[in-house]
Amino acid sequence: MVAALFVFQAEIGNVLFKRAVDQGLDNDPIASLPDGLHVGLCGTGSPIPNPDRAGPCNLVIAGDQIYIVDIGEGGARNISLMGVNASEASGLLLTHFHSDHVDGLGPLMLNHWVRGANTSPLPVYGPVGVAALVDGFNAAYATDGTYRTAHHGEAIAPVSGSGAESRTFELNERDTVVLSRDGLTITAFAVDHHPVAPAAGYRFDYKGRSTCISGDTVKSSNLERACKGVDLLVHEALQPALVGVMEKAMKHRGQDITATIMFDIVDYHATPEDAAESAEITGTQMLVLSHLVPPLPLAYLYPAFLGDAEERFNGPIIVGEDGMLFSMPANGDGIAQLRLF
Repeated sequence: MVAALFVFQAEIGNVLFKRAVDQGLDNDPIASLPDGLHVGLCGTGSPIPNPDRAGPCNLVIAGDQIYIVDIGEGGARNISLMGVNASEASGLLLTHFHSDHVDGLGPLMLNHWVRGANTSPLPVYGPVGVAALVDGFNAAYATDGTYRTAHHGEAIAPVSGSGAESRTFELNERDTVVLSRDGLTITAFAVDHHPVAPAAGYRFDYKGRSTCISGDTVKSSNLERACKGVDLLVHEALQPALVGVMEKAMKHRGQDITATIMFDIVDYHATPEDAAESAEITGTQMLVLSHLVPPLPLAYLYPAFLGDAEERFNGPIIVGEDGMLFSMPANGDGIAQLRLF
């Protein structure tokens, strides 16, 4: 009887698995998006462990162009979960070189290469220093690349497409146009993440729609200038009151080193209130908070995280979650919010 039940369960499992595979492969939410500018959150977390949030990662889709801004740990996985084929990515843009913003580059390089048999490496844009970073990742993954080609052959894993290639730009005190292509303009601007330098934010303009992604920064007047009038502002946020709770708890348990780290991180990140004030100054329609510190395992904690941010911005504030996507149709004025997983 037990054996019969086991066989019956296995048959049902096979049917359910096939159905799930078919549904997953047939589901293409990106293809159904209207022409316009679309911003997805493929990672809203930080180096502090959080099972529901990957490291910093953002998707920007403009027409048939797909750019990724930062690629924290778990970001490449979430890009796939959102229905985006990384082989179709036009490039990766890095805001700075903190490990939590780049440590997902290896999986992204692999997915960009073999999921589409790409014959050219992944372009990685960044300020001065990006070449050394990319060279290091290429060296680390070089042996793995030889295995992929030996196993799958040139048709699937062409040698010329492995790894990444750096595209360095100078980050000026004002603005730097990183690229302008097919109606999309990407502009980099300097932010203050001292002692981390260079550190950039990015503005995207496409067919009458615009967005800014802050990167890591304290409250920045240069961001407020560069992002004037954008439809959507994605801004990092750290709540000092909650981080202070963690610091005190660590000190109480004799974890002095990690307690000191909690103390140190407060002075080079923006608070939710700072981000809200910047959003008000830019005149953006909507503020999305991301790269959240500390971890927020429950939405019930969001009001405590926000503090009085909602009093400082006359618009909606969204506490970002992995899998969210914000859709701005070309030459329109609304912002639709979707969940891709």
